[in-house]
Amino acid sequence: MGTLKPKLLVVEVWNLGDLAIATPFLRAAAEQYDVTLLAKPYARDMQSRFWPQIKICPFTAPWTGFSRKYYLWRWPLMDMVRVRRALVAENFDIGLSARRARLGGDGGDPRDHLLLKIFGARERVGFRNICSGIFLTKALALPSPESHSYENWRAIGQAIGVELPSREMLPVPPRRREKMVLIHTGARHPVRVWPLENYRRLAGKLRGSGVEVQVICNTEQADWWKRNGEPRVSSPKTVSELIELTDRAGAFIGNDSGPGHIAALCGVPTFTIFGPQLPEWFVPVHPQAEYVEGKPCPFKPCLDYCRFPNPFCIQDLSEESVWRRVEQFVLRQLPENVPTPK
Repeated sequence: MGTLKPKLLVVEVWNLGDLAIATPFLRAAAEQYDVTLLAKPYARDMQSRFWPQIKICPFTAPWTGFSRKYYLWRWPLMDMVRVRRALVAENFDIGLSARRARLGGDGGDPRDHLLLKIFGARERVGFRNICSGIFLTKALALPSPESHSYENWRAIGQAIGVELPSREMLPVPPRRREKMVLIHTGARHPVRVWPLENYRRLAGKLRGSGVEVQVICNTEQADWWKRNGEPRVSSPKTVSELIELTDRAGAFIGNDSGPGHIAALCGVPTFTIFGPQLPEWFVPVHPQAEYVEGKPCPFKPCLDYCRFPNPFCIQDLSEESVWRRVEQFVLRQLPENVPTPK
């Protein structure tokens, strides 16, 4: 009879891209620990493909919403009580959070740290924050402020004996044989969306070069694409549907949003159009990931809110300037599909 693994609770209650970046850690941790992941319900769609050996506790933290996040009377209190009871009963040896509080201080997220305390993990690991000293038993120093989010998971892993390679040394996925370019035009927040008309012209140029293109988008964008004559547009309703579409692609183009990170996990090279966010923090974890950075702004990174009437950092990126980069990206990834530029 094998030795029982210690029980580990991982708190990652934020967004799709955050879960994707956490994947190398989750896979490595599952070799040494009995891992439970507290995450949004769509983590179940990712489970069978990316980390089948871990357990999922679905939880939508009300403070991860875009608006009215601290209207306490709207919080799902009964659901929160149910989750607490279930997790306290597990008697976790270790609980951890690798989230960095991007705004309001150079430390970890005290909301995650409070959850670790409430759920009764005996050892609670996270990044030091002035608000978190009473919640954590092991408070770590943050990696460099300029470092990619993946480095947070490396630091957390080292603290519990899980060694992760550097981002540059992560295993390279096998070269894909698919010849289609997948273009995703949505994002969770409007300030991260490059104009749809620019995407329409970009798709037209790729098709004019002999490249097969599939457009996918947020549900609220679908009517725009249909009105503007897009012959192949799809709005995946679940992460499972997104993964199925991504598996047909040889390259991915899109905004700074979750689907790009999912593409990287599926082994698809990505090209990301950034706006208010910093590429060095969130470029997808793929060795052939490329990007174009948004226009300079004194308030960067402003995450999901813009101080101006329009987010010019992404709105003012011209279609022509992006096309020059995209053309070369597609040529590198699908050389047999694209005529050599004259």
